[in-house]
Order: sequence, then C-alpha cells, then structure tokens
Amino acid sequence: MEIETPHGPAAAEVTTGTRGALVLGHGAGGGTHAPDLRAAGAVAQALGWTVAYVDQPYRVAGRRAPAPAAQLDAAWLAVLAALREAEVIGAGPLVVGGRSSGARVACRTADDGGASGVLCLAFPLHPPGKADDPSRSRLPELEGVEVPVLVVQGEADPFGMPPPCPDRTVVRLRGNHSLRSDMPGLRSAVETWLGGF
Repeated sequence: MEIETPHGPAAAEVTTGTRGALVLGHGAGGGTHAPDLRAAGAVAQALGWTVAYVDQPYRVAGRRAPAPAAQLDAAWLAVLAALREAEVIGAGPLVVGGRSSGARVACRTADDGGASGVLCLAFPLHPPGKADDPSRSRLPELEGVEVPVLVVQGEADPFGMPPPCPDRTVVRLRGNHSLRSDMPGLRSAVETWLGGF
C-alpha cells in the first residue's frame, strides 16, 4: 500500500495477523528485502503478528542516499498513523523496529508512535572507526526509549556493540553488520523476545 507522508509517498507491504503489529524499516542504503528484516518478519508472522515492511519516501522515489533524520522520523510517524487508520495496527501491542538506520528511526519515534517495544537489528552505535568519539555516539537514541528494546548485533559489527541495560536486551551473534552469518540465532532471539508480549 502507498502512504502519503509530508515528504512524499512511502510504501508498506503488509501481512495480517491477530496478536499484535510489527512495523519494520530498512537501512540507509538498502530496502525491505534485507535477509535479517525478512527473517524477523517471518518469525513474527509465524507467531500470529501483523507485519508491515515500510519503504521510506526516498527509497520509493528511487534514491539511495537517505533523507535527513527529521524527514525520516516525520515520514515514519505518518506511516504509523495511516496504518492505524487502516486498522493494520489494532488494539494489540505495537512493536516498531528495523535494521541499522531503520532501527534508529524506530528508537527516536517510539514514544510519539505509541510503541510497546522496539526491535533493533544491527543498531549503528557509532560510525565505523569513531568508537572513541563520544560526539558521534548514537547511544542517546537507545537510551531515550522507555519501552522494552531488543538489539540483535553482530560481534564483529564495525558500527559497535550497544550495552545492555534493564529494559534493553542485547543479543550478540557471530558475524558483522549484515547479520547473515547466524540467521538461526537471529530468529531465536526475535521469537523469544516477541513471545513476551
């Protein structure tokens, strides 16, 4: 389905369930067919969740370079509002998330979007090679989330390893930023965490 946003049309591919809704966004330069996104969505579908894969307006327009953060967030919130209006998001829990840049968007908008939880695949804690520069850390985006968070992260991810905390579960998998090296581990982590809602 095409969804109008303040920054052009977004697109959502939806499969319906009854247990809750999982809305997933893509990474900065990729799309919603990333293997880790699809694996997480398949687990949710098997558990009875509605799953929506969302393409941001810049991707729908055919661009690879991401829009500024404020535009990504505004478009994401417009998509969530439209999915609610269309009753794709119902009365059950809403988990938002995505991979890399999509995970950042989900974290930044979790409160305004009414999320019950946030699923982060390969959260980019800092740009590669910038671990020692606190000004480049994206940890405040994670710290700002007030609902349960699952981070699934490759141990060799050049974007860093987020620390766990009481409301944030961090599952370390072998592999890097793509998470392709341990799909069984990814599926198990998502299944266990989503089962708690």
